[in-house]
Amino acid sequence: MRKENLLTGDRPTGKLHIGHYIGSLKNRVQLQDQYNNFIMIADQQALTDNARNPEKIKKNLTEVALDYLSVGIDPSKVNIFVQSQIPELNELTMHYLNIVTVSRLKRNPTVKKEIKEKNFSESLPTGFLIYPVSQAADITAFKATVVPVGEDQIPMIEQTNEIVRSFNSIYKRDVLIETNALLPEKGLGRLPGIDGKAKMSKSLNNAIYLSDSPDTIQRKVMSMYTDPNHIRVEDPGNVENNTVFTYLEAFCLDKVKLKEMKEHYRRGGLGDVKVKKYLNDVLQAELEPIRNKRNYYEKNLDYVFEVLKKGSLNARSVATETLFGVREAIGINYFN
Repeated sequence: MRKENLLTGDRPTGKLHIGHYIGSLKNRVQLQDQYNNFIMIADQQALTDNARNPEKIKKNLTEVALDYLSVGIDPSKVNIFVQSQIPELNELTMHYLNIVTVSRLKRNPTVKKEIKEKNFSESLPTGFLIYPVSQAADITAFKATVVPVGEDQIPMIEQTNEIVRSFNSIYKRDVLIETNALLPEKGLGRLPGIDGKAKMSKSLNNAIYLSDSPDTIQRKVMSMYTDPNHIRVEDPGNVENNTVFTYLEAFCLDKVKLKEMKEHYRRGGLGDVKVKKYLNDVLQAELEPIRNKRNYYEKNLDYVFEVLKKGSLNARSVATETLFGVREAIGINYFN
């Protein structure tokens, strides 16, 4: 039985953190035998709001590739590729733009939210506005029937399928394939920042990175947000919305011990320092092998770029086939 194609990826905006690890990277490793995987480093998408600083994107591309390999993504099973190295994606985007209105793009909830977050106002780059169309090109180019996303990205999947249906209807051919969102298991979605804020990010300086040193991890864990009303050790504490316990839920393998700690914390008598020390031990055990692998790949960058080159060539061959079908459907394959 032929495996379905799966597409996922990241914008290269910096080193990846444990939120990425829990939210997507760990799952990608588990899925790499189940699907025909395409993992994209979306450098072109990152340039939509970093066009004046391309060197930043180039540096971050390497960081993301190192993190991919260090968590166990296997290039013998997965095509890790670079978006800008697949020019067919640009032509597909252009063809799709002809069947999508500006008003539809502005109504996309994900786009509206990010425009507000980035405070673009009238300085909104056109490339940023159209990135749902670019994303549709990415998904359809690789015939991906499965795309792992968070709840907030479902509008992007819906818009992709709208484009697929519109294109197939206009040109009366079933050239493009609809896709399906693969949502994370309940409780394995977005990890909050160490300050308790809903989003973990580099810009908020509230992330623990996969490449952080043991001392840095310990320092960050000991500074983490807990229950503000748990002032004394004997005070009853709240484990809900308590960042330390949220992290333990995600990383602790000893669920029996975790359950006991929660009960102890709730009734009082368990201090934050002790809980944080336990979390530090859990994170150190999880991240040490990842950090060691990353150190190895940092010393072998030629191999890393060979992986990206080979993955990009494989991905381009699939995208070329899709574009051929699109051009044929439109009727612009004049000289074939």
